[in-house]
This record gives sequence, structure tokens and C-alpha cells, in this order.
Amino acid sequence: MEEPVPAPTDGPRPSLLRKAASERLSVAAAAEEVSGRHDPAKAAPEQRMANLTVALRRARIENAEHSAALADLRAAEIVRLELLADALAPVLAQIPPDVDIFDVAVSPGERPRLFLDQIGFVEMDRDRRSYRFLQDTRHGRITLCESADIDEIVDAATHYIAHRLIEREKALAIDYASGGAAKVVREAAPEKKAVPTRDKAFAAFLFVIEFLGSAAFFGLLAIIGLWAYRTYFPA
Repeated sequence: MEEPVPAPTDGPRPSLLRKAASERLSVAAAAEEVSGRHDPAKAAPEQRMANLTVALRRARIENAEHSAALADLRAAEIVRLELLADALAPVLAQIPPDVDIFDVAVSPGERPRLFLDQIGFVEMDRDRRSYRFLQDTRHGRITLCESADIDEIVDAATHYIAHRLIEREKALAIDYASGGAAKVVREAAPEKKAVPTRDKAFAAFLFVIEFLGSAAFFGLLAIIGLWAYRTYFPA
């Protein structure tokens, strides 16, 4: 008698079910680990501190590189302004020695500038190659010249210096005409006024009258005193 053959089942085998379940668990664990790695709230404190340390180090490096780049740009601007000052030296040597309104010097700082006087200066443009000649006025700051050619800036500065010298001469002339400088000169050396001859004679006449009046007065006092002495003190 033949043994009955077990009927085939439609579902998967138990070993395959266990293998699939373990694979699903490993995938879920990996997904949770990845999500925890990307989620700051689920990340470990040590990992967040390590990330912050790396970020700070990277920020310091970037800041140092930026500062070094700015320092290099500022040094390049100062060199260009010093070249302009050397080009202006022959013009400045022709200024009269008694004129002290020009004080040419490079002012280093966040924005280096070459000052000609208190209101006129030259600085570099944003491209770090072009010069800008500026002047401060009562109506604001104006641009006198802007060029990358140093010769054009030298010509503009020469024209500016000439006009400033003319303005100084006009100011001195106006001050003298209004009595400012002239008054100082008069106070330093006062003029002697000539006394007319008639005034001298009149002054002499008054002196004689005063002398005669004084003599008559004292003579009268002497007579009165002599009379009183003889009257009240007879011999």
C-alpha cells in the first residue's frame, strides 16, 4: 500500500519567511541609522560637537584667507598711491615755500587715500586699478577726475593746485582790502600825526595864561597874608 504524498502548499517555506523578515529588519535598521545621521535631533552629541569643531576650523581658515586677500589689496592700493605721489613730487617742488595749505601724504587705513590738502584727495576705484580724484565742497563730495592713467591724474592734480593757489591769493587780497591785514600793519607801526602850527601857538598861549593866573593868585594870597599879619599881630 502506497503512502500518501503530502499536498503542496501555496505559501512560501518557513526558511524563506525567516530570511525575508531578517532582511526587512536589517534594511529598517540601516534606514534608521541613515535618518539619525542626517537628522540633528537624532544625532549623537559627540558627532554634533565634531561637526561644529570642523565648521569653526573651516570658518577660521576662510576668514584668514579673506583677511589676507584684503591686506594684499590694501597694500597694492598704497603702492599705487605712492607711485602717484612720486609723480606729483616735481609739481609740489614748485609751490612757494610760504604756502602751507598743501600736505601731501598717503593715509593708510580701510580705504587708503593720497591727500593733497584738507579737502582734496585721491583714492582707488572699486576695480583697484583706476584713480579717483575727489574734493569735499559745501555741497558735498564731487569727482574732479577719474582715470586709470596716472598722467591724467597728475594733470588734474596740477590744475587743482594752481586753482588753490589763486584762491589763496584772492583770500589774502580780500582780507587786506577789508582791513584785516591792513589793520594789523597799522597796529604794528602806528603813524605819527603832524600837529599843525596854529595848534602849537594856541597851546603856548594857554600855558602863558595859566602861568600868569597862577602868579597873580599866589601874589594875592601873599598880600592878604601880609595884611592879616600886620593887623592881628602888631609890632
